[in-house]
Amino acid sequence: MPVVKLRTKLTLFNAISKLVIVTLFVLLLPAIIENINKNYTDNRLVKQKEKLLQIVKEKGIKSYIENGESYGSYLPLKEEYISLDEVEPDYYADTIQNERRLVERDTIDYRILSHTFKAGNRNYLLEIGKSTETIGETTKPLQNIAFSVLVGLILLTILADQVYSTYILRPLSIIIKTKLVGARFPSFTSYKEVKTSTSDFQRLDISIHKMIETIEGAFQKEREFISNASHELMTPISILQSKIENMFGEENITDEVKVRMLEMQRILNRLKTITKTLLLISQIENEQFLKEDKVSLKELLQEIYDEISIRLQDKNLSFDIAAVQDVELSGVNKYLLFNLLFNLVNNAVKYNKVDGSISITGEELNSYYVLSISDTGIGIDAAEIPYIFDRFKKIKQSLLQDSFGLGLPIVKTIATFHNISVDVRSTKGEGSTFTLIIPGKLISK
Repeated sequence: MPVVKLRTKLTLFNAISKLVIVTLFVLLLPAIIENINKNYTDNRLVKQKEKLLQIVKEKGIKSYIENGESYGSYLPLKEEYISLDEVEPDYYADTIQNERRLVERDTIDYRILSHTFKAGNRNYLLEIGKSTETIGETTKPLQNIAFSVLVGLILLTILADQVYSTYILRPLSIIIKTKLVGARFPSFTSYKEVKTSTSDFQRLDISIHKMIETIEGAFQKEREFISNASHELMTPISILQSKIENMFGEENITDEVKVRMLEMQRILNRLKTITKTLLLISQIENEQFLKEDKVSLKELLQEIYDEISIRLQDKNLSFDIAAVQDVELSGVNKYLLFNLLFNLVNNAVKYNKVDGSISITGEELNSYYVLSISDTGIGIDAAEIPYIFDRFKKIKQSLLQDSFGLGLPIVKTIATFHNISVDVRSTKGEGSTFTLIIPGKLISK
């Protein structure tokens, strides 16, 4: 299902509901206009009747009828007529209905008002008629006018709905942009209230703030624990290493004890490496590093190559960085950037196949530099990719390797510190490609 903005959904709903109203109105419009015309005609006929009766009252019936002769008056096109006849004393009529009349050999449909009244002790029948054809002539123009007015009103209301929806939902947009999308977790800023007159948005703003405070507190406690634990562990680890090294100098130590001491020393080295790594992550997250260095990317990769060249020979791996442009990255921390790239290249070596290859390519793209590190190694299962940056998470293919599950978390932490995006593409059994999208000022050398 496609994702649509709330404001768009509201506008779409309003537009559809109004379209339904327009459709119903268009279907009912002919009947409505016909009824309006009929009522208008009936009212006009009644007024004409009242006017004629008033004349009879003031001037007498002889103004229309004299010596018992009927009175009739027609418009030239026979659109309207008035007739006045004397009728039987007991005859009564007071109706308005459609009837046919034969007028000068023409049969015409009329809307006729029939009304009897007394004058001079005699009973008279008044008929006032209007051609139904002329009544219908106004129906189409009225329909067009009504439809045009309705469409105009609908468009105006849709525009008004859009403007009002934008206004009323603006605080929600600000909350989403500044408190959620724009927030850099776990780095938080002080609370700023979003101005709104909608109580629901106020409650949402306060709830999000409280949630962020809780998350911030949890992150802070985790950072403090990692930092303090790492510092505290380094001292006893160093003391134990020193004592083990001193014990090797004693003459009464047997070979069996020395083997066990070597195993202890390896465990301590492993523990020391983990502790240093956790301390480094904690220091990066607490922003204890500066980003003031200018680094040549090609020189940095060359330093990494010089450091791992012996390991490349052990697996007979080819290493190609020829496609990388010689650009200078500014506003970075060289030590951390070296660690980031070294961990990626180190993994490409560690999990590669014998006689495999590692290739590093790069290109400038607008204000970014895109650097890709590809290998022909064992690859990563698609189901594992979302979790490879989690701490102490070791993918199944690497369980047999001497790994602590902290290499890629360091990569992610350093990348986040430099606002670098990391993209991973991998095919199991064929290899992996890690792509870094590096922002900032690039200087081609």
